[in-house]
Amino acid sequence: MILLLGGTSETGPLASALLGRGLEVLVSTATDAPLALPEGVRRRWGRLDGAALAELCCREGISALVDAGHPFATELHAAVQEAARLTGLPLLRFRRGETRLGDESVHWVTDHEEAARVAFSFGRPVLLTSGSRHLEPYVRASRETGLPVYARVLDHPESWRSCQEAGLDRACVMAMRGPFDLETNRAHLRHTGAGVLVSKDSGEAGGLGAKAEACRLEGVLLVLLRRPNGAGDASDPEVLADLVILATHQRS
Repeated sequence: MILLLGGTSETGPLASALLGRGLEVLVSTATDAPLALPEGVRRRWGRLDGAALAELCCREGISALVDAGHPFATELHAAVQEAARLTGLPLLRFRRGETRLGDESVHWVTDHEEAARVAFSFGRPVLLTSGSRHLEPYVRASRETGLPVYARVLDHPESWRSCQEAGLDRACVMAMRGPFDLETNRAHLRHTGAGVLVSKDSGEAGGLGAKAEACRLEGVLLVLLRRPNGAGDASDPEVLADLVILATHQRS
């Protein structure tokens, strides 16, 4: 049994690749948001720390861990590493492909505090597409500058709760599920009147390419959060599945 930690768009293809090699798969996600998975794959949801993940591995007879979480899911990555240390199980990490950006209107930042400071320094309304877990710096900057801020988040109770706790007006929340294509991104920029878009470097699978092109066409500045340090084992589901097979055979 392979424990696949995911929730991103790559989770389904990874599960399929593992199933295709005769492996049983248990997918673990932080929330119960809809996720396309192949038939025969089990799923559980709810956030777990390292010790709880290790307990799950022992209970389910897990033979390897695959971390396919979002590149910015630092808490998940740390928990999976801790679980691997506690259990001695092999751990492989999926590496999401990057999007090459060379436009001079891209402003790179390292964290949300810097992102908020830079985004609101241009005197334009701001559209956030960087998730719902770090909204406070942007809401604070919006109040200090008097500039509007909008957030596009996943339509899920957890996201709505985060927006409410951050003090973001409900009318300024766009709750929907992505990734979004070019024209949808352009429509959202026009609808909000945003002159700045904030995003994480989530790669092509996370829709970054469409966001960047929409910003270019609409004359909108892009503030981009750099990925946390850390490499993965493979960026192709089939290659990673082969590595899982190799790791489990070496362990046995």
